[in-house]
Parts: sequence; structure tokens; C-alpha cells
Amino acid sequence: MAGAAGPGAAGSTGRDVADSGHRLARWRAAGGARGRVPASVALLTAALLTFHSAVPNAVGRLGSLVEAFLPWLGLVVPLLLVAALVRRSAVALVALLLPALAWLGQFGGLLLPAERGAHHLTVLQHNVSDENPDPAGTASALAAAAPELVALEEVTPSSLPAYAAALESRYPHHAVEGTVGLWSKYPLTGVRRLDIRPAGIGEGWNRGLRAGVSTPEGEVAVYVAHLPSVRVGPSGFASRLRDESARLLGAAVAAEPVGRVVLLGDLNGTVDDRGLAPLTSRMASPRRGFALSWPASFPVSRIDQVLARSGTVAEIRTLPATGSDHLPVVARITWAPAAAGS
Repeated sequence: MAGAAGPGAAGSTGRDVADSGHRLARWRAAGGARGRVPASVALLTAALLTFHSAVPNAVGRLGSLVEAFLPWLGLVVPLLLVAALVRRSAVALVALLLPALAWLGQFGGLLLPAERGAHHLTVLQHNVSDENPDPAGTASALAAAAPELVALEEVTPSSLPAYAAALESRYPHHAVEGTVGLWSKYPLTGVRRLDIRPAGIGEGWNRGLRAGVSTPEGEVAVYVAHLPSVRVGPSGFASRLRDESARLLGAAVAAEPVGRVVLLGDLNGTVDDRGLAPLTSRMASPRRGFALSWPASFPVSRIDQVLARSGTVAEIRTLPATGSDHLPVVARITWAPAAAGS
């Protein structure tokens, strides 16, 4: 016959409960310790994605350097996920939600399908490279995309006849200033050189033009520009000349009397880079598509830009590689209703 449990049994049960509690506490503590580093990295990544403008530019233009590669911070999320699973850390798993949500909030819209509906203008932007071995083939490939406007940079005097000959049948109107050019299906008016030279750069540096384009929807002011290159070196991110040129270009756009403006160019910067704020604060960036355009062999950044004022850049995409170290980008532009009669 079973007897009643004695005092020893009750004490054993109490010790078991206490031991279980201690083990749970130790497991939680160990999990927190194991996940401390991944969780800290997750918080830092989320902070950089959300508050990148707070990173100072005073020393080595560190802020611009971070912003030049900002989308790539998203790669931290899958790496943190692996680390959290390996360490079996619930803390790290929860923490990585912060950079994931921050990245989606900033760049997720670019991944959405292209917006449907009519658009008013298709444009193409390409730095064709001054070392392009096949300018005629490059021009033919660009024309096959059938945009209404084609903007080119690094057009040399020796390659210009090849580009002009290959494009003239589809684009009877064109203008060239220095090393930048614009080919159009529509008549051009008011073509002029655009002086965006930083201080200290000689007169021979001519990499900007402005032209009026008479489209079926009305006059559009088109700017084509090639801003100075940037470099990463021991002193940091060398973007001073580019930033100064961007300020000059931004001032020209601000003073443009025509309501609808399109900027096409190799701006040597991404739309997140604060160095291009004189432009991106005044003009709309693409709403769909990453269109990484440089370098062509393994694109890591879109420095070839299409921006618009009084309208939206509904979609941007790249075309196959040409003889250049950049990929061409094609974009669709839709004008705002208020600008239709401007």
C-alpha cells in the first residue's frame, strides 16, 4: 500500500523547482551574453540607416562615404541572422528586426514592381567612357531602347562623329558642349553651355549643358552634367570638387524659369549622398528600381542619375553593358498635373 509522501519528498520537489529556475536563469543569461555582440551590431546598423545624416562630414567626409554605400548595409541583416541562430540568442534575433525594418523603410519601395500607367517621357543616360572601343555599336544599342532623349558623357572629339552618325536617323536634334551631349526626337531650343566648374579648374573643363526640349506636353528644360570624380584614399572620401560642382548645378536648376526640368548625368554620387543635396532637395529621385550602374563589371552603386522637377521618375533600370565602364540607365518620367501647362 502506497504511503503518504514524507518531508524528504517535499524537500526534493522544492529543490527540483529551484534547480529548474536556476537553470532557466543561467540559460537566459548565457543567451543574452551570447547575443550581446550581434544585438549591438544590429542596433548600430539600424542607427546608421535611420540617422546617417548625423554622421559628421568634417573629418574625411565620412558621412558621404557611408551614404555612398548605404543600401549595402542591408547585408548585415542576413549575417546577423546566421550569428543569432548559431549562438541561439533570442535577444539577437529580436534586435535584427530593427535594421531590417530600417532598410525596408528606406529602400523597400525600390524593390516594388514598376508602376503601371501612362508616362510622358522616356530618357536614357550613359557615361560612354572616353576609352570606349566601339562608339558606333554603343550608340546603336542605346537607340534600340527607343527613348525620346539620350544623354551622353565622356564624348571625345574623335568619337563624336561615330555617335552622331549612329544616332542621327532616330534623333535628328542634338547638341554637344565639351564632353557632354544630348540627342532628342524633339526640337531643341535655348542650348547653352552650363558652367559648373569648381574653383581652380581651367577653362577647358566643359561638362555641362542646358537645352529646352519641345515635347508634345510642352517645354522641358533638360540639363546634362558630368560632375567631378570622387576618390577614397588615406585622407578619406575626396568629394570636395564634386560637391562644389553640385552646388553650382543646383543653383542653375533653382534659377531655371521653365517649370519642368530633367537632369541627366553622371553625378559621381548616389541620391543618398549629402553632397548631392543641392540637387536631390529640389528634384525627385526614381521611385522604383535600384539600377546599379557602376562599375559595369560588378555594379555596386548608381552614380548615373535621372532626376526631375514638377514630375516623378516612375522607374529606372539598367541596360546591358556597352564598351563603357558604366551601364546605361533608362527612366520613365510622368509630369505632375499642375505642370502640364507650364
